[in-house]
Amino acid sequence: MTVDDVDARLLRALVANPRGTTLALAQAAGLSRNTVAARLARLEESGVLRSEERRIDPAALGYPLSAFVTVVVVQRLLDRVAEALAAVPEVIEVLGISGQGDLQVQVVARDADDLYRIAGLLLAIDGVERTTTSLVMRRLVEHRVTPLL
Repeated sequence: MTVDDVDARLLRALVANPRGTTLALAQAAGLSRNTVAARLARLEESGVLRSEERRIDPAALGYPLSAFVTVVVVQRLLDRVAEALAAVPEVIEVLGISGQGDLQVQVVARDADDLYRIAGLLLAIDGVERTTTSLVMRRLVEHRVTPLL
């Protein structure tokens, strides 16, 4: 599905007011309430609007360290590795990538010792050949999509 200008106006209103009611979003986007309701339903059904899970800062949960782990896997075991990674609570995202590695895994940790423990868990997964860990020193740009609208 391609987002048109009306969808973009609605999405900008939604980003500005994520908890906004249909009526509030309609007013902000200059659309009718029925149009907003129908468009939101279509955007959700098509997968343009993803999970409504609010972003929680892992540091507030006691996980101030963030790292990216590049993982090289045995290709025929990729699905099994992905399942095992999903079972590790400190793994917050896994992406299939091209290049030197096969997976880019974002993890969070309580401290350096905890990160060492988590790296060991990842290496112990059957099908993981090797890993390279890069510590996040500072987040310079938050995850965003709005500029694309």
